[in-house]
Amino acid sequence: MAHELLQIKPKDGADAGFDGIAGLLSATADDLKPVKGLGPAKRAELVAVLELARRAMAQRLQERAVFDTPDAVKNYLATAPVGTANGGFAVLFLDVQNRLLAMEELFQGTLTQTAFTRARWCCRALHHQASAVVLSHNHPSGTVQPSRADEMLTQTLKTTLALIDVRVLDHVIVAPGEALSMAERGLM
Repeated sequence: MAHELLQIKPKDGADAGFDGIAGLLSATADDLKPVKGLGPAKRAELVAVLELARRAMAQRLQERAVFDTPDAVKNYLATAPVGTANGGFAVLFLDVQNRLLAMEELFQGTLTQTAFTRARWCCRALHHQASAVVLSHNHPSGTVQPSRADEMLTQTLKTTLALIDVRVLDHVIVAPGEALSMAERGLM
């Protein structure tokens, strides 16, 4: 059964599909419902084990998490899935040495459908006493190519957070099995 779980591939147009351990780590109990042979108790047990695995990996990475390269950020985000099939947006709050202070998922849904205000962004950065942030969101479509809206939001947040001396170091777009750093692409 474990082998079958790891081999499940997303179907065209489907929201679910694991396609390996990385995909399975972001699975919810609802994602596991269609799997033949997994009843409610086994699903709950598997979700609990997956959550423990995510937390253990995140703790290990956080103990040494210095985000001095885009690859370091992408590797960290691979263990901390952001959002749902509808999308999600998270922020890594960093200290002056680019060490992780906190990661918060600030909203779920598309960037164009959020009511998350500029003041709220500033409040969260001040709350964590962050010197810098890394923005991250997932693209449920599976493509990591930034949209024009992604680029505009990044520039807006750079301008907004600069008013309180918080630098936006990168904006990473995550999709199953890959990630794109806008800083690496020169889009910052």
